[in-house]
Amino acid sequence: MQHGKYRFIVGFLALPLGLYALFVVWPFVQSIYYSFTDWTGLSPEFKMVGLDNYRRMLDDEIFWKSLQHSLMFAVVLPLVTISLALFFAFMINVGGRRRKGGPAISGVRGSSFYKIVYFFPQVLSIAIVALLFAFAYNPDSGAINSFFRGIGLDGLQPLWLGDPDLALWCVMAVLVWSTVGFFVVLFSAGMASIPADLYEAALLDGAGRAATFFRITLPLLWDTVQSGWVYMGILALGAESFAVVQIMTTGPGGPDYSTTVMVLYVYQKAFRDGQAAYATTIGVALLIVTLAFAAVVMRLGRRERLEY
Repeated sequence: MQHGKYRFIVGFLALPLGLYALFVVWPFVQSIYYSFTDWTGLSPEFKMVGLDNYRRMLDDEIFWKSLQHSLMFAVVLPLVTISLALFFAFMINVGGRRRKGGPAISGVRGSSFYKIVYFFPQVLSIAIVALLFAFAYNPDSGAINSFFRGIGLDGLQPLWLGDPDLALWCVMAVLVWSTVGFFVVLFSAGMASIPADLYEAALLDGAGRAATFFRITLPLLWDTVQSGWVYMGILALGAESFAVVQIMTTGPGGPDYSTTVMVLYVYQKAFRDGQAAYATTIGVALLIVTLAFAAVVMRLGRRERLEY
């Protein structure tokens, strides 16, 4: 049974690993290499400049602003999104009142409808979501300020995306709205696999909703929550944050760089300013931030595995 086992495994893994190395690993290696050059991204000629790009990056005020904003995205967005998703999923699957003749454990009434409503933003492109909210945030004709005027709050007319103090939070709110439904479905699937006997025993012991959630649901769902946290953090540091900031904000990244994130700054330096080498330097920094974020979450979330 063991004869030729390793040749068999290598034969199956050679092609996918080769493709992964070619299309994923090799571009990272190239980016690190170009970060030590003065390549413009347009000319085939460039020369090595050593650590000059990294010194420039450390002295770049806009880079530090973008790093601060990206870290806020990586911390705040997963915290808010996953907390809301856990609450909604718990209420949909476990948080309902016991109905006569029904099971001891059930979700709130209309839970199937709520799953569809929460998941609906997932069927929309993030570009469409960003455009819709850009119109909603319009200070003159947007739906939000129009609603305030309709209920007599004419004095409450924020500029939203035009206010440096509000713009970043407005963008974060869009990302929370667009992603929370995915995690509701993810956590609902995890909760559905938890034996109902555990919840019934807790109810017999007099446990309430809060105790049931923190003593049963969250510990048994912890691996899924941890994976979701890492996934959400990567989305917040990468494509999702780029799309909404690029489409919704003035500049993009404004006003006054108040919404500039690292991935947007990479794009602007490479394709707007023709500074591809410096853009790859910021990209390397973004890679380090992403890996550090994932490592910290996995380390802080490490705990004994529970089985049921």
